[in-house]
Amino acid sequence: MTTDNQSQTATSRENDQGSRFSSGRPQGSSGMQGRRGPGRGGRRFFPPRRRACGFCVENHGSISYIDYKDVSKLRRYISDRFRIDPRRKTGTCAKCQRALSRAIKRARHLALIPFTTDQARLTGWRYD
Repeated sequence: MTTDNQSQTATSRENDQGSRFSSGRPQGSSGMQGRRGPGRGGRRFFPPRRRACGFCVENHGSISYIDYKDVSKLRRYISDRFRIDPRRKTGTCAKCQRALSRAIKRARHLALIPFTTDQARLTGWRYD
């Protein structure tokens, strides 16, 4: 007797849910096309313009050395929290990004650039 009651309540739950959520249209179709739908409301795709690496352009192709003592140049590649900015933000090539991070780390070890914002606050280093 209990199995019949359980099966009846299970089927009644399924029927309730089906009637509660059905809206009269087929499942999974919202009536609108996706972002790149055929002719409707899709955004056009514009490939991003390739940025030239600032160090490669400056040195006509390849760099041999990024000066770690040139703090004003290194400061452009550091965020306001003194973290090294990624390639996607700065636009440097992989080779120059490696040399740049090496130069920034050398400048940090020689206390030309602070490691953290706390250090900058304590030493009075200004981010101009």
